[in-house]
Amino acid sequence: MALKLRLARGGTKKRPFYHIVVADARSPRDGRFIEKLGTFNPLLNKDAENRVVLNGERAKHWLEVGAQPTDRVLRFLDNAGLTKRDPRNNPNKGKPGEKATQRAEEKAAKAAAANAPAEDAAAE
Repeated sequence: MALKLRLARGGTKKRPFYHIVVADARSPRDGRFIEKLGTFNPLLNKDAENRVVLNGERAKHWLEVGAQPTDRVLRFLDNAGLTKRDPRNNPNKGKPGEKATQRAEEKAAKAAAANAPAEDAAAE
């Protein structure tokens, strides 16, 4: 059985609250789970101590058994000092798209064309 450490959503509409659970990977997000390990309240400030509550001892046990954490839960475990999360880097994400690049090139060409006659007149 493939086990996952993941979030199960609770709370009401537009007021999310998550339980950190151990579940079979095939079960639905809010469906059956094996054990509840903690909670996550994204509405609290990032420095609030109640934002993430995690039973580290049980989480460590499930990691040793072979449960795989999701990306978000891996962040929580890394902050708790239970695992090591490699930083991610996607340099292409910050680059503008193809059309934005074309617009920037056209704008630069127009600016260069507008400045060229002015420079010629200033040189005389």
